[in-house]
Amino acid sequence: MMTADADRGGNSAQVLRVANLTKHYGREQAIARVAFSVTAGEVLGIVGPNGAGKTTLLELLAGLLAADSGSVFCLGEELPARRRKEALFYLPDGIRLYQDRFATEVVTFFAGVYRRSDAEVAAIISSVGLEPVLQKRVHALSKGYNRRLLLAVGLLTPQHVLLMDEPFDGFDLRQTRNIIEVVRNEAAKKRTFILAIHQLADAERVCDRFILFAGGQVRGVGKLDELRAQTGIPVGSLEEIFLALT
Repeated sequence: MMTADADRGGNSAQVLRVANLTKHYGREQAIARVAFSVTAGEVLGIVGPNGAGKTTLLELLAGLLAADSGSVFCLGEELPARRRKEALFYLPDGIRLYQDRFATEVVTFFAGVYRRSDAEVAAIISSVGLEPVLQKRVHALSKGYNRRLLLAVGLLTPQHVLLMDEPFDGFDLRQTRNIIEVVRNEAAKKRTFILAIHQLADAERVCDRFILFAGGQVRGVGKLDELRAQTGIPVGSLEEIFLALT
């Protein structure tokens, strides 16, 4: 079993701790005793290929799937699945919120739920670049703009930790850079992100620390320099390190 308990830049304010999460489907073990922690303001990447189990892991964390064993702790308190939404907000891949509504209506609804000011809403809309499609219905949004809408909703929420599945899918290079900047700016305000990413180059650009994930198992944990030292590849990319460890 491998854990990911190194802090970020000396900050030991542990927000979330995951202890030995395990999930079976029949005789198949989908998630195998996964354990890690994440600190305030950290961007943690769960990286691995499609089919590695990243989405299953996020759904276990969010309480959407029942784990066979293991626990999730937030700020030292164990959170059963039914209470995970108090601390975690999950942005799945591929969903469309209220498809027949205009994008502006969706944003306004969530802003009202979470009592966000007009100034806060305007800042979030601007940061994610949602202005051009506010008057479009959700079902008519491109994949990239739908993802911007989901991110705007996530940023409106008050939860400590955002779980995001494939946050850069559907973006080109420039758009990805812009969204990375949004994530990093929010992390600087002590918002914590757990990102499931299969594009290793994107993960390397945005994440502080990595969980290398394959076959439902943790294959490596750490910052890039730590993983380079572990594999003996002193200037290796995340892709090279992942291949060496899996």
